[in-house]
Amino acid sequence: MQPEARPGHTEAAARPLAELLACPPAVANLLNASAQCIDFEAGDTIFRQGEMGRGLYVVVSGTLVRRAERLSARIRLGTVRAGNLVELAAALGEGHHTYTLSAQAAGSLLLLQMESLKEAFRAYPPLRMQLLEELAREVSRAYNACCATRLAGIRHRGNGSSPAL
Repeated sequence: MQPEARPGHTEAAARPLAELLACPPAVANLLNASAQCIDFEAGDTIFRQGEMGRGLYVVVSGTLVRRAERLSARIRLGTVRAGNLVELAAALGEGHHTYTLSAQAAGSLLLLQMESLKEAFRAYPPLRMQLLEELAREVSRAYNACCATRLAGIRHRGNGSSPAL
């Protein structure tokens, strides 16, 4: 739930949750009724890559880090903070977590249960589209961050220092 990434700005401010989940009162009430608060401490693992997801998470407070294993490598996908939606891909897709989420600092999450989320999608289809658009922005931010990191490495090598062969 962050604005479009800008070069050199990988941790953008979170957009208000109310703006993203703008839906009719009946759908909002459905989601609120099923919402579960999850408190966590630094070092806690909220969920692991590959596990079946329970729904869509909203960070209320604290700092969490996303890590994934891809092609036998461990990758740090970034940090999430208050206001961020967590695991859009699992909530909108087949339901399995695509990364592991661990707490860096104590805080809390709000879990919008999967069944209620699916019911909300049936009752108000634009909600699914809003979340798909947010997932697209998340992918775009990750791509831009990756490109910025690669460009920084190329610039560093281009300053007369070449890697030893």
